[in-house]
Amino acid sequence: MRVIAGTLKGRRLKAPSWDGLRPTSDKLRETLFNVLAPRMAGARVLDGYAGTGAVGIEALSRGASAVTFVEQDRRAQTLIEENLEHCGIATGYTMIRSDALRALISLRGQDIRFDLVLLDPPYNGSPDTEQVLTAAGELLTPDGLLVHEHARRSAMPDAVGPLARIRQLVSGDSALTFYARRL
Repeated sequence: MRVIAGTLKGRRLKAPSWDGLRPTSDKLRETLFNVLAPRMAGARVLDGYAGTGAVGIEALSRGASAVTFVEQDRRAQTLIEENLEHCGIATGYTMIRSDALRALISLRGQDIRFDLVLLDPPYNGSPDTEQVLTAAGELLTPDGLLVHEHARRSAMPDAVGPLARIRQLVSGDSALTFYARRL
C-alpha cells in the first residue's frame, strides 16, 4: 500500500498484520481520487471505517484541509496513527474512536459538516447501512458528496435519507456508489 499522488506521493503505508481488515486497493483508491480531484483542495473529509487510514491520508496528500478518521478497532487506530506519523502528518486530522453510526450521530449533534464523506464498511454487510448513509448524508455540506465502497454484488439504494445516488463505478469485485444531497 502506498500514497498514490500529492505531497506524500510514493510513501509506503503499513498494512494490517491481522485478518478482518480489508484495505482499499491502490487501484481503487486511485480511481476514487481521480474522480474526486476537483473537490479535494481545502475539503473537509470524513473517512468512515478508516481501517489503515489510507483513504484519509490520500485526501490529505491531495490537498484536503482536514480529515476526520472514524475507527472502532484499537489495532486499526494504532495502525492509522503509525501511518500518519510515518507520513509526517501531525495536524489536520481528528481521530474518533467509535463505531461509524454512533460517531455520525454524535457529529450531527455538534453541527459539523463535511465536503466529502468516504465510507468503506466491511464487505460482508451491515444491518445498519441505511442508517449510516442517512446519518452521514445529514453531515454533508449542501454541495457535498458521499462515496460508499462496497462489494460489487451488493445492491445500493437509489435514494436514502437526504441522499440520491448520482453515479456508480465498478472495479473488479468492488464498487463505488456516489451520493449527493437531494435538492
